[in-house]
This record gives sequence, structure tokens and C-alpha cells, in this order.
Amino acid sequence: MSALTDPLVIANPWHSLRRFTAARIALGRAGISVPTAAQLQFRLDHARARDAVHLPFDTAAIRTALEALQWPALTLHSAAADRRAYLQRPDLGRRLDDRSRAKLGSLHLEAGHGAGLPRYDLAFVIADGLSALAVHRHAVPLLAALRPLLAAAPPWRIAPVAVVQQARVAIGDEIGAALGADLVVVLIGERPGLSSPDSLGLYVSWKPRVGLNDAERNCISNVRPEGLPPSAAAAQLHHLLGEARRLRLTGVGLKDESPAAALDTAGKAGNFLLDGPTLSPG
Repeated sequence: MSALTDPLVIANPWHSLRRFTAARIALGRAGISVPTAAQLQFRLDHARARDAVHLPFDTAAIRTALEALQWPALTLHSAAADRRAYLQRPDLGRRLDDRSRAKLGSLHLEAGHGAGLPRYDLAFVIADGLSALAVHRHAVPLLAALRPLLAAAPPWRIAPVAVVQQARVAIGDEIGAALGADLVVVLIGERPGLSSPDSLGLYVSWKPRVGLNDAERNCISNVRPEGLPPSAAAAQLHHLLGEARRLRLTGVGLKDESPAAALDTAGKAGNFLLDGPTLSPG
């Protein structure tokens, strides 16, 4: 039985507005309490958010999916040995462990960068962050949508994708610097919300280096079908990368002026703030 048909539940008059948002509005009431169905949904969403934080990162599946796209990848690990350390020591998630640092150094030499050959234009880092679920669902589809856009002129020299466990955003700075990349993009699971346990964030930095601050990055957030779909996020990211390379900067000096997606005005929903009953002038 739904809240609208349960005789014990007093419906909220704003209930129709819930079709516009996943926020907990207009839940109604049963006496002085929240209806049972709303309380159970809250507990379910809370459990999903907790599960997203602790879900193990399936790096093997990510690498397999990338290899199917003919995109080379390597697996790295932060200095946080496990999830407990990652959650209690954010600083450890911002830097690589010794083994991963050595692996990157070897890759850099194998690529010939030590001999003065061209550096990479662009490096991608896929990190679990606070929601491996978001990465499992959206990271590879976003890169698949982005790849043909990057194939257009001018060409990009792209580094192997770094797939990193127990990582935070700033780990991309160390990886990008070690690879000699002009730009680094970190695809990372964002902190789960009660309506969005699988939200992916994209962080773009020009000339990555250890110690880069957040004002020197650009962010595209809430990448998921219910927010910004991966295909739309790929187009926005492509525009941002092109502007970053042209202006040679990211952060507060780089404004996202990508074409906004056209709003669907075919429906009859209208604007409830403007289309409500007309008030007489008192």
C-alpha cells in the first residue's frame, strides 16, 4: 500500500513536486511521525550509501574493460594499505606507495621520456575514492564516450590509464607529474549521498605536481544517469580539456563555457513557482 492510498497517512499537498527531485520532501505523516514506508526507504538508502563506501574496488574488471577498448592500463596503490587506513588517514590516500612509485618510474623510462622524447599531453587516473560503485558503473562508459572526441585534431598523446586503489583526488598530481603529463584527469567515486550512492567526479589539473591546491583544478561532478549522464559529461570534459590546453591552465582561471544541454520543454510540468495560482494584489 502506498502513502497516497494508506488511510493512516496524511498526504502532503506538495507531494506532486517529488517528481522533480530525489530529495526527501513532502513525505506526509502518520500522526506526528514519518510514515513507515518513508522511514524504511531512508534506512535502505543509508545502507546503500554505507555499502558504496566499503565496496571493494574491482581493478581487474576495470582493466579488462579498458583493454577491450584497446586502452592500456596499469594498477597502482596509494600509501593507505587498506580501507580502514584510507578512511582514518586521508593523507595516505593522496600519495602512492613505494612499489607504485617505482612502477611509474620504470614506465616513464620505458616510454623514452628520460631521453628527452615528447611528454604525454594527457593522463587519466581511475580511483575508487569513496564509492567504488560509481567507478564500476560509470568510469569506463565515460572514457568510451570521450575517446572518439579525443581522436579529432589536434591529436592527444595519452598515457596508459592508472587504476588506483584506496586513492583520493590529489594522488592524480603525483601520477601526472611522474608520467610527465601536461594534463591529468582523475575519475573518482564521490562521497555517497542518500539519493546518490554512485556519483562519479572528474577532476582536471594542468601541469600536475605534488602540492597542487584545489583552486588549481576544475571539477565535473554528479556523473551518473540520474545526474549528468556519462555521454554528456564526456562532451563537457572534452571541451574543458581543449580550453585547458589552449590557455595552459585549469582552476579558477578556467571557466566552463561548454554548450549547455537543451532543456526538455515538451512536457507539461511547467514551473511550479511561476505556474501556481495567481494571487490578487491585496
